[in-house]
Amino acid sequence: MNRLDNKILIGNSFPLALIRRRVTITPIPEKELRDRLAAAEKVVSYWGHLNTLPAAEAFLGIPLTPSRERPAVSLDEAKFPVLEGERFAECFILSPDYCQNGFRPAIGQEVAPDAIAGWQCLKIQWEM
Repeated sequence: MNRLDNKILIGNSFPLALIRRRVTITPIPEKELRDRLAAAEKVVSYWGHLNTLPAAEAFLGIPLTPSRERPAVSLDEAKFPVLEGERFAECFILSPDYCQNGFRPAIGQEVAPDAIAGWQCLKIQWEM
């Protein structure tokens, strides 16, 4: 595994407008995400929804609070995602499945842990 692959970028969503080169997006099992997190040298979070942050941290058992409020992922000259000055070749998305179909919390609304039925894990990989 090279150094680019041994860092994890993780968030609750990813802006599709920032995909400017070929990617593969794959649903993955929870275990695969946990294994990658355990093996990573560094985990960089850009978690943007504070209402789901405590539940996501409890689910994964690691802190996901970003280093600053509302960090924005950008692209480097080769169109790879960059955050905190680091380039990533993959990004993991963890999003909640709510008990109520079609539910979207209001901005700033706290979501009770019992309103989350489970989690969807996606892996976005940028082709080298």
